[in-house]
Amino acid sequence: MAGEYDSSEFIDSDFTTQKSPFAASTSGANPLRAPSRDDVDRKVVEAQQKLVELKRAQEELERERAGLEELRRRQGEFQTGRQEIVQQLTRGLGLLEEAEFCARRDAEQMVKTVGDFRAALAKVQAIHDEIWTKENFQIELTRALTTIENARMEWNSARLKLPVLAGENKPAASGEKISASAAPSLAELSFGQLCKIGLAMTWPLLLVALAALGIFVAILARH
Repeated sequence: MAGEYDSSEFIDSDFTTQKSPFAASTSGANPLRAPSRDDVDRKVVEAQQKLVELKRAQEELERERAGLEELRRRQGEFQTGRQEIVQQLTRGLGLLEEAEFCARRDAEQMVKTVGDFRAALAKVQAIHDEIWTKENFQIELTRALTTIENARMEWNSARLKLPVLAGENKPAASGEKISASAAPSLAELSFGQLCKIGLAMTWPLLLVALAALGIFVAILARH
């Protein structure tokens, strides 16, 4: 009976331990080999793709930067505008409140003054000197003078409190006329004063004329 089959009996161990140099050279690529045209084309395409991606990323960053700059500008405009309008409104509110207080105070003072003026006017108009007699003349005259003096004191006191009674709201046209009329005219000046004014107005022209004459004399001297 034949023995069992052993596959190791047909394998040469010396042959398997030695590697063929040809097989080693054909199994891997040579790193020192020059790149082929396909390799160069492939690298060019890869480089172009990377450039396109970088350009797209750059454009995206540019848009993002522009958006951030616009946002920063709007934030600065908001902060500056809010600060300015708060200051303006606060100042305006203070001025209006003060003006309102003064106007209310003046209005109350005017109402009181109107009542006092009416009472004083009624007292003055109630004086009827035509019915005085010799017996009560001194008494009625003293009483009438007292009434008029009280009315005058009321008037002077109201003028100090209310500028409208003192005529301060009227334009100072009369003052301008007085100052204009107070300025002396040329006809009122003396001869010496007129000479001084003429010299002050014409001495620049004299200097220019003297300079021109000097230049003309220098030109003649050269010839």
